[in-house]
Amino acid sequence: MGNRRYFDESDVRVRPGRKGSRPRTKDRPAHEDAKQGMVVSKDRGRWGVVIDGETSPVVCMRAKDLGRTNIVVGDRVGVVGDTSGQPGSLARIIKLEERSSVLRRTADDTDPYERIVVGNADQLLIVTAVADPPPRAGFVERALVAAFVGRLTPVLCLTKTDLADPAEFAAEFADLEVPVVIAGVTDNLSGVREIVGGKVTALIGHSGVGKSTLVNRLVPDADRATGAVSGVGKGRHTSTQSVALRLPEGGWIIDTPGIRSFGLAHVDAESVIGVFEDLAQAVEQCPRGCTHMGPPADPECALDSLSGASQRRAHAVRKLLQALRSNDDWDLGIVKD
Repeated sequence: MGNRRYFDESDVRVRPGRKGSRPRTKDRPAHEDAKQGMVVSKDRGRWGVVIDGETSPVVCMRAKDLGRTNIVVGDRVGVVGDTSGQPGSLARIIKLEERSSVLRRTADDTDPYERIVVGNADQLLIVTAVADPPPRAGFVERALVAAFVGRLTPVLCLTKTDLADPAEFAAEFADLEVPVVIAGVTDNLSGVREIVGGKVTALIGHSGVGKSTLVNRLVPDADRATGAVSGVGKGRHTSTQSVALRLPEGGWIIDTPGIRSFGLAHVDAESVIGVFEDLAQAVEQCPRGCTHMGPPADPECALDSLSGASQRRAHAVRKLLQALRSNDDWDLGIVKD
C-alpha cells in the first residue's frame, strides 16, 4: 500500500549502547518455556490471555522487546512469567504469532492509518436489524469488504425478524454467496449456533440492532464474563472494548462494541476483486487505469464480458466498490452508539 505506515509495526532499531556496551539488536531470547494462548481482552496496557488448555484469563503486560507492537483480541501470543492467574499476578507477552486473518478499519476514508480490530477470527458475523432501525445496505457492504480483504468469512445475521420479512434484504447479497442466519428474539438460534460453534467469530453491528441481546443468548453468562474481564485492565468499562467470550458449544465470540466507524482507506478495487477468482482473472484483460465500475466511466471493463453466475457476482462486487466511493454516514459505516 505504498508508504502507508501501520500502527502494529514493531520499529526496533539497532543503536549504540552506552560507553562501549553491546548495541541493541533484533535478536530475542528463545523463551522455549513460553506458553501459548489467545488474547481475550485488552485494556490500557494490560491484556487478558487464556492459556491453551485453561479456562480463566491471565493478566499480561507487553514485554519491552515488543516495543509498540499492536496486540489485539484474537491474537495468538507466547507468554512467560506468572501464569497462575492469581490476584495480583502479572505475566509477559513475549511473542506475537503471525495472524491468519485481520479485521481492519480506518477512522474514515481519508485516514492513512489502519486500526487492527480483531486478529485470527474465522468469520465476521454482521448483525443488522430488518426494521427499527431499517437495514442499511451501505454498512453491510462495507463490512463485507472488510471481511473479504481480511480473509474472514462473512455471515449476515438478521435480527428483529418479528417486525419485517428478512428475505428481501437478504436477497441483496445472494450473488456474493454470503450465508444468512436469522436471530430475532422469537427465532430459534440453532442456525446461528451451527455457524459459530467451534469457530472464532467476530461480531459487528450498530446500536439498536440487538447485538447485545444476541451475545447474551449465545453466551448465557456473558454479563458475568464481561465483568470478570474488566478487572484485567485499570478500570475502564469493557463495553468500550473488544472482548472474546467462550461459547458453551466450543469456539469464541468476539464482541466489538467499541467500533464507531468503518473507514476503508486501506482498501482499493483490486483488493476486493482479487477475492473472487473468476473476477480477478477477467480484470487481467482490462485496460490500464480501469476502475472496474463499467460504463460510462469504463466502457471496456472486462467484467462486462462475463455471463451467468460470474456476471451476477460482478454486479454485486460493483455495488461493494460503489460503497467504497460513497460519502454519506451510513455508507461510511458510522456506528452511532
